[in-house]
Amino acid sequence: QVQLVESGGGLVQPGGSLRLSCAASGSIFSIYDMAWYRQAPGKERELVARSRSSGSTIYPDSVKGRFTISRDNAKNTVYLQMNSLKPEDTAVYYCNADIQDKFLGSGLPRSRGDYWGQGTQVTVSS
Repeated sequence: QVQLVESGGGLVQPGGSLRLSCAASGSIFSIYDMAWYRQAPGKERELVARSRSSGSTIYPDSVKGRFTISRDNAKNTVYLQMNSLKPEDTAVYYCNADIQDKFLGSGLPRSRGDYWGQGTQVTVSS
């Protein structure tokens, strides 16, 4: 069983910063892309940042220059550093990862799938 657990959300004033973390745990063989999405009330879930296994990153224009995604592969963890936060950044932020799990006994690769965290609330307000 693979799990993603996020942390680091909260209330911050406009112009402030927050750092989100997401740790993957369980019977993991390999992690490929890791990403952050967000969903505001009444809106669709949208991509915030993606870290490809190749090392490249992708950001939408709405967060480019303000948000930075990074990962610690040794810890199976991805981070999202958010600076210069705006009220429109208020949303529930979700961690997403493309993970191949493994058989517990042999450690051989099993199946590959898309996993999501439970979400963490980020509120930007004065």
